[in-house]
Amino acid sequence: MIKKSDLEAMTVDQLWQLHEELGGLLSARLISEKQELEKRLAQLRREENDEELGEPGEAESAERRPRRAYPRVLPKYQNPENPTETWSGRGKKPRWVSAALNSGHQIDEFLIASAPIAANAGK
Repeated sequence: MIKKSDLEAMTVDQLWQLHEELGGLLSARLISEKQELEKRLAQLRREENDEELGEPGEAESAERRPRRAYPRVLPKYQNPENPTETWSGRGKKPRWVSAALNSGHQIDEFLIASAPIAANAGK
């Protein structure tokens, strides 16, 4: 290791040469470390791809699984002014329901007579 007194005794030209040598060494080491990290990253990516393509018994990632098929939900509410507009009671309320509720109507007024009531479905 170079002592501080040795550095102080050096000329500007000698110090500049030392600076250039150190810069070259640092650059070479950084490039080498970067290549090693890139190799490791490539290996990890290959391993991840192998796991995704793995055996049928292995766990699949949640993003790769197909979405579960849900049964169709029958409409529960109907617009009395336009019988073709219906709503199952799930998700965002349609505009006609929101407008009717804002004007003072109750949600029960729009129930479809033949729609099964959820409370009685389990009995």
